[in-house]
Amino acid sequence: MVSGKDVFTKLQRKLKFGQIGGGRDAFIGAVHRRAAISDGFTEFVAGALSSTAEKAKLSGEDLLLNPARNYGSWQEMLEKESALPDGERIDFVSIVTPNHAHFEPAMTFIKAGFNVIMDKPMVLNSEQAQALIKAVEENDIVFGLTHNYTGYPMVKEARHLVRTGKLGKIQRVVVEYPQDWLLTKLEAEDQKQAAWRTDPARSGIAGAVGDIGSHCENLVSYITELEIETLCADLNTFVSGRQLDDDASVLLRFKNGARGILWCSQISTGEENGLNIRVYGTKGALYWRQEEPNYLYFTPPGGPVEVHRRGADYLCQAAQRATHIPAGHPEAFFEAFGNIYMNFTDTIRAKLEGREPTGLELDFPTVYDGARGVKFIEKVVASSKTDQKWLPFD
Repeated sequence: MVSGKDVFTKLQRKLKFGQIGGGRDAFIGAVHRRAAISDGFTEFVAGALSSTAEKAKLSGEDLLLNPARNYGSWQEMLEKESALPDGERIDFVSIVTPNHAHFEPAMTFIKAGFNVIMDKPMVLNSEQAQALIKAVEENDIVFGLTHNYTGYPMVKEARHLVRTGKLGKIQRVVVEYPQDWLLTKLEAEDQKQAAWRTDPARSGIAGAVGDIGSHCENLVSYITELEIETLCADLNTFVSGRQLDDDASVLLRFKNGARGILWCSQISTGEENGLNIRVYGTKGALYWRQEEPNYLYFTPPGGPVEVHRRGADYLCQAAQRATHIPAGHPEAFFEAFGNIYMNFTDTIRAKLEGREPTGLELDFPTVYDGARGVKFIEKVVASSKTDQKWLPFD
């Protein structure tokens, strides 16, 4: 079954958005733009696409932006978009800069009353995270975070199985995210993506943990809703001369008594994008693998494995809403990103239409998820630096 989204008629216009970052040589910026417009109800109209005015303008020209809304800086975009009337100005801003350049534009746009969505990890530290929470609450804006893996239909089905008790009490969670793209010192070759992700001044206090370990933590939280009580971490930097971790192992203890293992690595030879999760309960277990995202496996004790398929009529409402093409036609990375944007923008539409958003529309990572993710990164780094075996999460 293909459910898709409801067609909204009350607003009678598309939402408009601007982007900060994501210009020439950027990977994730194009993913965000494609995801944001994928529902057909949103349009890309403004940008400050690089940290230098010249490159920002050239990047906007590449994308055929209206010259009047092709800005040299995010400060210029804020000033000029704020001067436009409602319905013409941007409805939200998408921030896809390196980590160190998240906080200031996000805070400034929030205080100016603009809705904000940004890439993860949200900010560099918990102090900034708490400041963003306060600003979001005080200014009544919609804030989203693109932990895109929660946008996959079968991840939503996994969450549904846990919530409805099919697995019983959760006792064990194993989540892993191996890659090999940083097996060599790629940052020394001036490769843009490697250069900023391995630079503490731009990436923050963590490397692999911040880049992909944060996805692991978010996936566990989204599917199981378990809360971490204590953790024990071991971070390593295998590539000589690299400034941040490229491999991490973390033991987790959850407040319900469950135990977990989280490991992430960017030096695991032969791996591509191997995010996967296993959840073990007293009544059954589930397994989902990002590289084969259209299938979710459920195993009862002593019984045959059930294969839950994307696009089937028996899936939960959230999984059906996140499905856009018939079964057998694979949906993956771009569509998952699009589902985050779909729910985020539908929540904005609800606000503009004067109605309460539905639970399905509110199904996207928020500023609170972002703050928890930042705290996770800090605790993992702190745990790895201390001889204390277990470090409290709270």
